[in-house]
Amino acid sequence: MFRAAILRAARTASQSAVRAQRPAFQRITQTPFLQSRISTPATSISAIRCYASSSGLGQDEVTGRIMDLLKNFDKVQDQSKLSASSHFTNDLGLDSLDTVEVVMAIEEEFSIEIPDKEADAIHSVSQAVDYIMAQPDAH
Repeated sequence: MFRAAILRAARTASQSAVRAQRPAFQRITQTPFLQSRISTPATSISAIRCYASSSGLGQDEVTGRIMDLLKNFDKVQDQSKLSASSHFTNDLGLDSLDTVEVVMAIEEEFSIEIPDKEADAIHSVSQAVDYIMAQPDAH
């Protein structure tokens, strides 16, 4: 409705500008039936919607975010063993319940939901990174 009003106002303004440019004797001598239509300049206002898509997550960014998450996880016993290839149980000393908590924290970090079957297969940082990289809606 607002857009239609703006278009109408712009069209009226352009038509009045064309009428003002014509000499006075042409307006008097021509009748409306014989008057040729003068094309008005293209004056329109259109809205353009731009949608941005994320450029995707890089592997370094995903790895860094997971590493930060694990650094702040209080049950990681030895943070010196934390690396991109660390295994949750063997290297970091996490039990199965802790691993579930880490996977839930990864879900929250990347705003995704990991199905139970796939969550059970994530046992290391590299597996978590591979899973996140395969998800197009992770951010």
